[in-house]
Amino acid sequence: VQLQASGGGLVQPGGSLRLSCAASGLTVSSFAMSWYRQAPGKQRELVARLIFGGSILYDDSVKGRFTISSGVAKNSVSLEMNSLKLEDTGVYSCQALVANFGEVLEYWGQGTQVTVSS
Repeated sequence: VQLQASGGGLVQPGGSLRLSCAASGLTVSSFAMSWYRQAPGKQRELVARLIFGGSILYDDSVKGRFTISSGVAKNSVSLEMNSLKLEDTGVYSCQALVANFGEVLEYWGQGTQVTVSS
């Protein structure tokens, strides 16, 4: 199983970026995909989660600015990030959750760097 994330980069405060993540090699479809971020010196935190066919969850710090959505391909998601702030800087990682015989398996991508700086 491989999760390929892309779209990170350097942007000025107030700018926008779009992250994409696609999972391949899954024998069972993911029921949820999420974006996490880890800022320097801080723990990894959940930014947004999309439950396919269900609900969407956002961290309070990104509500109204970030939008997570299903990608065109199966088992893929995008994260549209607008009005970026300095504190949005970090490594953004994609996660896929798969239900497998009563347990939940987690798969992670390699992470993509987002730097917000003037």
